[in-house]
Amino acid sequence: MPGGRLTQQDRQQIAVGLADDLAYAEIARRLDRPTSTITREVMRNGGPTNYRADLAHRATERRAHRRKQAAPRGPEAQPQAHGRDAEAVRAYEDTLTTVFIQSGTPTMAARVMAGLTVSDAGSLTASELVQRLQVSPASVSKAVAFLESQGMVRRERDAGRRERYTVDDDIMYESMMASARGTAQVAETARDGVGVLGPGTPAAVRLENIARFLDFVSESITRAADQAREILHTKPETPPDSAT
Repeated sequence: MPGGRLTQQDRQQIAVGLADDLAYAEIARRLDRPTSTITREVMRNGGPTNYRADLAHRATERRAHRRKQAAPRGPEAQPQAHGRDAEAVRAYEDTLTTVFIQSGTPTMAARVMAGLTVSDAGSLTASELVQRLQVSPASVSKAVAFLESQGMVRRERDAGRRERYTVDDDIMYESMMASARGTAQVAETARDGVGVLGPGTPAAVRLENIARFLDFVSESITRAADQAREILHTKPETPPDSAT
């Protein structure tokens, strides 16, 4: 039924659809499911080229079993903040993780980024991430190192001297600027190749065109990020009191 758990038959139909090179949206339409459900299912189980219905079904059963064992029982269960639906939040976090993965972020880094993004504080300690994601401290450390290198998280120390990892509006700005700098570096390197390969040669012309394109993209990203930061971070002026 729509919105229910995927059955083994559903997964077999997903595998058939992938083999036929159908888009996720088309597979979802045939199963009467949200496209995000199909996308998340495929990306969590090998991706479009390695998806296996039987393996995906067994992996899902194992994950469900682990969650059931780890879930607190009785009066120890912690309510969700703001009256949120715990299952809906978990499903959304999975979807956000999948989108990050599709954009090129490594799987564990995507999980960490999604966890930080959906937390109200926008920051978590290493131990909190380990508990939240049920992974090793080493996995969290490696994921954070990658995200930090991309300008996507910031390290801070809280009052207890614990290291916290943070995402906020400034982090998104810094991430975009890091992306622009990386793009500009590729452009510069491409332009260096023109002299090596000889101006006017087919390879050199190709590299020059790449450099010009990436220069434009880098400048556009920088300009857009600066404008967005200025507009979105500027508080509206308080209108003067008409009574005075």
